[in-house]
Amino acid sequence: MTQLPPLIPRDILFGNPERTNPKLSPDGKYLAYIAPDEKNVLQVWVRTVDKEDDRQVTADKKRGIRSYLWTYNQDQLIYLQDADGDENFHLYQVNIQSNIVRDLTPFQGVKADIIDIDRNFPDQILVGMNLETPQIFDVYRINLNNGAVEFDTDNPGNIVGWTADAQFKIRAAIARSQDGGSDIFYRETTEKSWETMRHWGPNEEGSPVLFSEDGKILYISGNHDANAKRLLALDVVARQEKVVAEDSQYDISGLIIHPTTRTIEAVGFYKDKLEWQILDDSLVADFEFLKSAHKGEFRIVDRTINDLKWLVSYFTDDGPVYYYAYDRSAKTTTFLFTNQPKLEGLQLAPMEPVSYTARDGLTIHGYLTKPVGASTSGPAVLLVHGGPWARDTWGYRPQAQWLANRGYVVLQINFRGSTGYGKDFLNAGNREWGAKMHDDLIDGVNWLVEQGIADKEKIAIMGGSYGGYATLAGLTFTPEVFAAGVDIVGPSNLITLMETIPPYWEPLKKVFGHRMGDIETEPEFLKSRSPLFFVDKIQKPLLIGQGANDPRVKESESEQIVKAMEDAGKPVKYALYTDEGHGFARPENRLHFYAIAEEFLAEYLGGKFEPVGSIEGHSGVVK
Repeated sequence: MTQLPPLIPRDILFGNPERTNPKLSPDGKYLAYIAPDEKNVLQVWVRTVDKEDDRQVTADKKRGIRSYLWTYNQDQLIYLQDADGDENFHLYQVNIQSNIVRDLTPFQGVKADIIDIDRNFPDQILVGMNLETPQIFDVYRINLNNGAVEFDTDNPGNIVGWTADAQFKIRAAIARSQDGGSDIFYRETTEKSWETMRHWGPNEEGSPVLFSEDGKILYISGNHDANAKRLLALDVVARQEKVVAEDSQYDISGLIIHPTTRTIEAVGFYKDKLEWQILDDSLVADFEFLKSAHKGEFRIVDRTINDLKWLVSYFTDDGPVYYYAYDRSAKTTTFLFTNQPKLEGLQLAPMEPVSYTARDGLTIHGYLTKPVGASTSGPAVLLVHGGPWARDTWGYRPQAQWLANRGYVVLQINFRGSTGYGKDFLNAGNREWGAKMHDDLIDGVNWLVEQGIADKEKIAIMGGSYGGYATLAGLTFTPEVFAAGVDIVGPSNLITLMETIPPYWEPLKKVFGHRMGDIETEPEFLKSRSPLFFVDKIQKPLLIGQGANDPRVKESESEQIVKAMEDAGKPVKYALYTDEGHGFARPENRLHFYAIAEEFLAEYLGGKFEPVGSIEGHSGVVK
């Protein structure tokens, strides 16, 4: 019998971080970070570097701030916030001396996206907003001194991303084309018309990345003429491309750019773990030092304008994120904090990269987390990532550690259609929702059993968004495989999913049509891949969690399958959170849902569980 370590309380795993996401002000004078206030709502805090004068500078009432940026304007931070998960983000500015917060985009039902800020234009910010038409984001220039909003660049209708040059003018864009592919638009000056610099077909991908200081080079990523996405330098005068960095199998997945010169100094490729190709020799000594300074996968979080001080994070799979200040001249690191000190010293499980061969010969990569001390095959949870055009990566994951701590083997699979592994692997997932993408998951389950890692009768499937869809597909299309399923904000009907996506996803509809199936021409095909229509096949119990304000996967996606299951007398439990969107941002709601999920999994898989207890402040309605 396996002797498991003590239960880790859920609030350590799913509660708010103690401190996270540190950023240095451009002049290096202040350190900002996110931490909860006395009401446990995440706020931005600031302290003077080398002092202990920490103070809270924002006052979000409920949802908590999860990301922010320093501007180059003296003493100003900006952050995005929506209302109860509706994703209509407003852009807020806060003065760290006065704590005065200003809504820079106070427009009802409008979503703001930060496009760029620039140290040479410290009192301006470029923002995309769908102010005129819900489907289309035009560019606006906002004055950070007085809040004035000025129209900057018109969107012809299909542009989904914008790129500014060193003069802080919009001179490149990525647009969706009629064939489901995309185009790079370029203009020599803002007075000239857009011209198409490059086209990618529906099975290719790419985008503009950055203009060089002189504006003559546009760095782009693209997988044309190659399997994996490469970094290319496009000479906009000669119209010629040169490869800057590439890997035959893995897409580029991160850039390190000098804070002032616009030079790309290193390019990341995420394999089993993150690896860097260094392009600028001046970084070699820093990387060597940082690699050996502490355990884990390091990342450069922030740099001062003079580039003498860096913030560095170290990711591990069995502990918190460690944040350090790095002095480049002295080659020394100073410990700042970890995001979750309570994780230190706990018996957490290592995450192991694994791979296996799918039934059609494709190599599938993933990550395996076994309970600490497990020596025999036991219950398991297949934890499926969302997207689906995304991927799982190595490192500490609250869900994986929670499940392993309760006695479950956890398998996370980058099934075909996942990103990062080149276009052949991505395109192998086209039109394969609930088919070959699902076969890859089942092949992973079979691999677990064949390896003697998991008990065939005690395997559950769980995931959010596409992972929620995979859960529903698992219980309908392969009803005998799983003992139970946990679906978080997963679509049940691909037709209604496409009919109810946000209006600003309109330019992406062709992409969905190509990769999922076309709602206009083949509704029957989409119906055949929709779990809702196969409820009669369900044999095993299902738990569903949903946010009432989710703009991507509407509440109706969960409601309709819950009703169909109840009408058919199938076992279903449903938790609806009235102040959440696509996932659970508020810790009270996370803790409530995972408490229910833990009890649910224990009932059907036999793992350990911490009683639900009383969780104050959640908005969950369970039926």
